[in-house]
Amino acid sequence: VFSLGHAGFIALGAYTSALLTLSPQQKEMTFLIEKLIWPLNSIQIPFFWATIIAGLVAALFAFFIGWPSLRLTGDYFAIATLGFSEIIRIFALNLNSITNGALGLKALPDHTSVWWAWGWLLVTVACVMSLSYSSFGRALRAIREDRVAAQAMGINVFKHQLTAFVLGGFFAGISGSLYGHWLSTIDPRTNTFGILLTFNVLIMIVLGGLGSITGAIIGAALFAFLSEWLRFLEGPMNLFGFKIMGISGMRMLVFSGLFVIIMIFWP
Repeated sequence: VFSLGHAGFIALGAYTSALLTLSPQQKEMTFLIEKLIWPLNSIQIPFFWATIIAGLVAALFAFFIGWPSLRLTGDYFAIATLGFSEIIRIFALNLNSITNGALGLKALPDHTSVWWAWGWLLVTVACVMSLSYSSFGRALRAIREDRVAAQAMGINVFKHQLTAFVLGGFFAGISGSLYGHWLSTIDPRTNTFGILLTFNVLIMIVLGGLGSITGAIIGAALFAFLSEWLRFLEGPMNLFGFKIMGISGMRMLVFSGLFVIIMIFWP
């Protein structure tokens, strides 16, 4: 299932976790245009449970998006999920009584740590590996190789794809919770949860190799390293005695070129 909607699920997870962990006093000071709706205005729960609920909310949205959208195939499904991601961004900008609109959410509790990140990574890898070696995982591989043949063998293609899509939404919501608390600020006016985030996820997967759990982890590590190492491209530099001003976005240009090269020449 080729989805371009993960930025939307990550945003859902970030907003859900933020609203559940901010104290009622902070919410009262943050929501100035419109008051936060009940019961969110009086709820504050521990970070762990907020993260679980964030994943469940994202999974619920994934179910309602996937149910009609998975009737589509190929690029049409990808475009539908991309549209969903953009709808979430627009809603975040305008739902003042839930997301605080364009003002966003500030001063989120600093809960995300290395231990939280590694812990959830281990949980995610364990879940994905157990699914991969189960009958469900084998059915998904059969669908990936030949959808028509898998259906002819009695595999319920729609059911398996929808389940995989919902599980992907759940873990995207978990990552959104961690990401939001790591940033400590959720600002919908920036491109934090825009198409660029989805593109970054695609680059990580392609760098490490499609269909590989180890490859996805290596790809994410490579992307994190290269995105920091290539920062010099966006700052002023001397080239053959000439001073060149930095150009914003050069790192993404490099990643785009790398993405195209890998897709063309990777076996």
